[in-house]
Amino acid sequence: MIYYVNANAGNEGDGTQNNPFKKIQSAADIAKAGDEILVAPGLYREYVNPKNGGTQDKPIIYRSTEPLKAHITAAEKLSSWKKVDGDVWVTRISNSIFGDYNPYTTLVEGDWFIKYFIAHTGDIFLNEKSMYEVQKIEDVKKPVVYKASWDPDFTLYTWYTEQNTDTNETVIYANFNGLDPNKENVEFSVRKECFMPQNYHTDYITLSGFTVSKAATQWAPPTAWQDGMIAPNWAKGWVIEDCHIYEAKTNGISLGKYFQEGNNNKWLKEQYKDGAQTQRDCVCIAQIDGWSKETIGSHTVRRCHIHNCGQCGIVGHLGGVFSLIENNHIHHINNKQNLAGAEIGGIKMHAAIDVIYRRNHIHHCTRGIWLDWQAQGTRVTQNFFHDNNLPFDYNMNKESLVGGGEDLFIEVSHGPTLVDNNIFLSDRALKLATQGVACVHNIIAGGFVSVGRGTNNGTPHIPSARFTPYHYPHSTLVRGFMTILHGDDKFFNNIFIQQKPRPFMKKCMAHSRKNEWDDSNVFAGTFKFNDYPTFSEWNKQFEGYCGMGSVTTDRYYDKLPVWAGGNLYFNGAKPMKKETDAYVDTKNEITISYREENGKFTLQTNVYDFIPETKCSLLKTKDLVRAFEPEENYENPDGSPIVFDTDFFGNKRNTTPVAGPFASKDELKTELF
Repeated sequence: MIYYVNANAGNEGDGTQNNPFKKIQSAADIAKAGDEILVAPGLYREYVNPKNGGTQDKPIIYRSTEPLKAHITAAEKLSSWKKVDGDVWVTRISNSIFGDYNPYTTLVEGDWFIKYFIAHTGDIFLNEKSMYEVQKIEDVKKPVVYKASWDPDFTLYTWYTEQNTDTNETVIYANFNGLDPNKENVEFSVRKECFMPQNYHTDYITLSGFTVSKAATQWAPPTAWQDGMIAPNWAKGWVIEDCHIYEAKTNGISLGKYFQEGNNNKWLKEQYKDGAQTQRDCVCIAQIDGWSKETIGSHTVRRCHIHNCGQCGIVGHLGGVFSLIENNHIHHINNKQNLAGAEIGGIKMHAAIDVIYRRNHIHHCTRGIWLDWQAQGTRVTQNFFHDNNLPFDYNMNKESLVGGGEDLFIEVSHGPTLVDNNIFLSDRALKLATQGVACVHNIIAGGFVSVGRGTNNGTPHIPSARFTPYHYPHSTLVRGFMTILHGDDKFFNNIFIQQKPRPFMKKCMAHSRKNEWDDSNVFAGTFKFNDYPTFSEWNKQFEGYCGMGSVTTDRYYDKLPVWAGGNLYFNGAKPMKKETDAYVDTKNEITISYREENGKFTLQTNVYDFIPETKCSLLKTKDLVRAFEPEENYENPDGSPIVFDTDFFGNKRNTTPVAGPFASKDELKTELF
């Protein structure tokens, strides 16, 4: 059955082509497996709650008939502005419009959210762009530039809200800096989500070609129910494709967690159990509640343009397992810097079991991808990362809310996490507060951060190791819990290039020397692993030892070995001391950058002019020692082995490939994205 929707239809119809529905929800109420909803161009100011799901063979498809012309928004027009004084205007909104959820009385909050200042889940938008909330009316009358923002000039466009309990109204004051809000496009977020079923297990839905914007979403930690502007809400088999997603208060897409009664933001609400412990509880409770490959995850997010969201472009804990996230353009996430906490990134996912992140372009985010806990069987491949860092060279102070940022952060996971054929151009390339990572055929032009750090809970006096779960291969079933030993990492056939560090980043390094969490390293190379053992050195601890008896030993809690081979180092990038075949070029000056022209990106580098004649080995799964704790190979989600014969563009390498992500120098002329 095909249903038709057209916001510009004269009357509410019956869903036929000649008499379409006006609201997408009208079709969502009745669509069943195998049905398709065709949505005409128009503005759909509604929350869509799909009542039914499809099946693997017969999904329910919601499709914009013209790509990106059907726009679902959680915002409404905000008019009837009256001038107060100068550039300050005021308007009043009847609270009856909000129902049981008023975004202007609901604060952003949750575990790991840092309350630097009060923020409401609602926002005010001027010509499709969210303005800056302030804490008092005086800051509307006399706004001050907020230096931490990526767009400091726009921080002068401020708004403030208060409640008039006598009239039951939300009052908004705003400074439009000389513009007349009654002549501009001014909107306010009203609804919490745009497209999300209220019921769990509404499976196999495809959302294709929509523009989605301006929802008043809540902070989404791993220990709470996680909403987003678009969210499967604890389901299986969704496809979100070719969508334009922007201006969520927090999260554009959530592939995240369901509500656990009695364990929802428990750390914030009760305080007695540490957040890491409540998160361990979440994982175990989810197993009891039926979290498995058969019921949850296996989503696809592809070819979406996601930007200007306050927390994450894509977020998720538990619900995103076995998913594919590919060919997305994600940028300018958390750039307002008015939200802070440990859950921020272009993509921030916990328990990314067997998730593949492929061919994504991620840039100008305070963090690119953050894989936290259980990045087991996870693969990050053929992605382009750049400018994922703080935007301006100002001193670190209370205005710097989230730290230095990096392209890829892998935290307290046991692996195997495979990072191959990527380009990393930010100051800080990989933050490795983890173990069990294999980096193969990448260009890495930034530092390895937090090697050997960042895995404790930060207590000042008492040991506080974080025990995190690991699973049976390709399963959600927990096999055990263990703290992070560090190491068990592999580095093969990579090109390391030292870029000139910005003075600001050097200052960050000096500031972070005694920081347990982050050393802010911006110097390229594997040298941060100098004091890690080779396999033979590590193995000697166990020779002749039967593992029995009462003799105490450190061998089970010491650093794990690290492997390296076939890597090239330029511009002063440094190999680790035990890397026996490292090629170090000390003569030539290497340049590396990117060029953007008409929205197309190409890599600009001369490094392939100086690649040595000695070629690398063509690697396979069997060449990489399996991840130590889960005893799982670096392999495909179906358990089949990987041959690293495919490069950044998907072209085949020969049997004696060159290092880095390209099969040949000629590919540098090809547009990356």
